[in-house]
Amino acid sequence: MAFRRRNKSYPFFSQEFLIQNHADIVFSLVIFILIGLMFEATAKTAVLFIQPQYNVTTLLSEEEVTFYHYGWKDCATVVFYFFITIILHAVVQEYLLDKVNRRLHLSKSKNTKFNESGQLCVFHLVSSVWSLYVLLTEGYILHPSSLWENYPHVHLRFQVKFFYLTQLAYWLHALPELYFQKVRKEEIPRQLQYICLYLLHILAAYLLNLTRVGLVLVFLQYVSELGFHIARLFYFTDENHQKMFDMWAVSFVFTRMATLTLMFLAVGFGLARSENQGLDLAAGNFNTVLIRMTVLLAVCFTQSWLLWKFIRFQLRRWREFRHEQATRKKATKQALRPLKRDSIGHHENGVLKAENGVSPRTKKLKSP
Repeated sequence: MAFRRRNKSYPFFSQEFLIQNHADIVFSLVIFILIGLMFEATAKTAVLFIQPQYNVTTLLSEEEVTFYHYGWKDCATVVFYFFITIILHAVVQEYLLDKVNRRLHLSKSKNTKFNESGQLCVFHLVSSVWSLYVLLTEGYILHPSSLWENYPHVHLRFQVKFFYLTQLAYWLHALPELYFQKVRKEEIPRQLQYICLYLLHILAAYLLNLTRVGLVLVFLQYVSELGFHIARLFYFTDENHQKMFDMWAVSFVFTRMATLTLMFLAVGFGLARSENQGLDLAAGNFNTVLIRMTVLLAVCFTQSWLLWKFIRFQLRRWREFRHEQATRKKATKQALRPLKRDSIGHHENGVLKAENGVSPRTKKLKSP
């Protein structure tokens, strides 16, 4: 199964060979794990990679319901879906983005940003729809108090746990993709910043049993980022598409305010008034003043930093717009500047015209 066109063959174990064939290598590893399901001796190990672990069956309203909690075996599941996301990344790149790139003929810098926005646009669209579905089916939107009531939320339904595992797998796969996609050195620090922020916040929500609040925050963030990457894709196709950035700016500010409000409501007030206070690692309870303050400060710092970057971005756009307007006005004034007139008339299109608009007649020379 080849994901990329091979215009040139490279030696085995070389850097270019690994970059060109990384999706095929990972695909063979996935097939190897799936083949393990066929044999009784390796089936238990293969299931460890494919299926979420730590399931507990309980009776609710005379029905058996299966819940999950986290543990160290989740690392194996994350690794498997880490491989899956690398394959899906290569599929989107080869069969969608590369075809569009060949038509647009973008520069190298724009091509890198276009690929980044294209990949994140697909991911944010899928994740925002998925998280909204989970929020609706779990009833977190209709009952906001359930975000902090009955904490700690140790037992998760399958769709909630699987969502978090795939989110961790995706953002982990983004790290080696910086190497596989040959991202420019100037772009690596910026991309590392948001990759590490996503990993840190999603992992903290998962380990601290704040999965319900985390789901809402992830949904808000992904919808906002989806708007930004759609606007950037349209901008690369036609630089006159600037209005979508204004729409994204409104959603960005709303997301920051909603995130801060929800965190103070759920963590600052909801968990602070909960009867289940104290640190209990066995029960998964992290409801202490120190942990709550650390979580709030981390979220506030992140949101403030994002707002600061947003303000700088808008100021830069405003300065560029003002400079462009000034340049246009200067060019218009030069075009409308009055023409020089001489004493007998003025020149127009290379012809001397008199003051009354009639061209002066030239005297005929007498022939000898």
